[in-house]
Amino acid sequence: MKYVKTLRAAAGGSAAVAVLSAGLMSAAPAFGEDVVLRMAVPDWPPTRIMKDLFDKSYKAKSGNNVTLEPDFIPWPDYYTRLSGSLTSGEKRYSMAVSDSQWLGAFIEGGYYQKLNDAIDADPELQQIMQDLNPALVDAYSTYPHKSENYYGFPQMPDVLVAYYRTDVFCDESEAAAFKAKYNADLPCTPEEMNNADWDMVQKFGEFFGRKKGETLSGKALDDDFYGIAYQAGKGYDFSTMQIASMIWQHGGDIWDETKAPTGKAEGVVNSPEAVKGFEHYLSLLQYMPPVVKTGTMDIFKQDELFREGKVAYMINWIGFAESSIDANTSKVSDKVDFAMAAGLKKADGSIDRTYNIGGQPFVLMTWNDETTNMEALEFVKWWLSPETQVAFAKAGGQSGLKSVYEDASYNSFRPWNHAFGTSLNNQKDIWHIPEFFELLVQQQAEFDKAITGQQDAKTTLDAIAKFQEELLQETGHIE
Repeated sequence: MKYVKTLRAAAGGSAAVAVLSAGLMSAAPAFGEDVVLRMAVPDWPPTRIMKDLFDKSYKAKSGNNVTLEPDFIPWPDYYTRLSGSLTSGEKRYSMAVSDSQWLGAFIEGGYYQKLNDAIDADPELQQIMQDLNPALVDAYSTYPHKSENYYGFPQMPDVLVAYYRTDVFCDESEAAAFKAKYNADLPCTPEEMNNADWDMVQKFGEFFGRKKGETLSGKALDDDFYGIAYQAGKGYDFSTMQIASMIWQHGGDIWDETKAPTGKAEGVVNSPEAVKGFEHYLSLLQYMPPVVKTGTMDIFKQDELFREGKVAYMINWIGFAESSIDANTSKVSDKVDFAMAAGLKKADGSIDRTYNIGGQPFVLMTWNDETTNMEALEFVKWWLSPETQVAFAKAGGQSGLKSVYEDASYNSFRPWNHAFGTSLNNQKDIWHIPEFFELLVQQQAEFDKAITGQQDAKTTLDAIAKFQEELLQETGHIE
């Protein structure tokens, strides 16, 4: 207090103190609150990059001392851990990175905050929503699905793309042998690989399957080598994502929640088109590493096999791509390129690349106090600013802002970026209703029976359709 008394004496008593007090109150940064944004996140590169960018560059406009504390949870345990925390009442998190399919369950449970009022009151948030690809708004923000009720903003939009080995596909001897066998050119450049349809991928699988000791690109193999890989895992949604995509491409469908309560599961989920799509999916498993027959070839096993140099071509999320080009984590880091994921060639020559969207939105919790909520929304605006999104993309992430990914420079940031923006408009999503997990667990179990050779495609889809029809009738989603 000595310095206050000195100023009072020098400046004429209480008036000086009033001026000093006003000055101190206006110096918000010196007296800002400590605010911690505790965020549940899956542990993978996009969330690690987010934390790194925050620590290096984030400064709250409010003057508060804002800290981001992600709880990095392994993907296989993520739903269980987040659900357990939310339903326990512990109110541990102020934000979360949520799979889009969890929106219904956790909104109906009272955990995820509706954001319409915040968006309506904030021109910056309105601009962000207008700049986002509409497919991302539908998948990440809306509940009911495709309604105008908004609950989330993109943390990392993701799509399935093709990873392929350039030392294999661009080898002259392999190209000549491929040409001789199929009377077709072996794709080498991303532009060429973008034209690959499922018939071509089947040829990749057949052609590049080699045994230990056989020659690949002029060298004897130290281990067995496989032509292709995609998701075929019983855990979480690790077969549904690829199977639903194949069904859509063949003209089939899943139960469509936007058609409730008149839309049916039976006759749709097990339609002839859906069965044909699933049979096509199953037909390609023979060209994959034998682990596929155990029902455990999830996205992590795919990633591992590819980085170990055991697969020529795979379809996986962009979220894993950074590790494939890092010499510290990949044996093929200098031998990888990327293209749009394969699709089904139509009669007119076009390729249908309808896929299930990946990635996740941020959500805010309903129990946040006013200050935490304000800082969480400010964090979202910082994250979805063009500057931060460009930095994220340069570090290996993706942006859903059209103003960012449509810019000519975007494709130069990472070798897979050219396949991202062009794929976004082809994305669909599975269910967002509260019964999502019940639907998924039963469907994954039935898919696994087909993947492991226990039953055929039609038997599988008949069982899924019957279960879904009964459950959805019981819960009022089907009349």
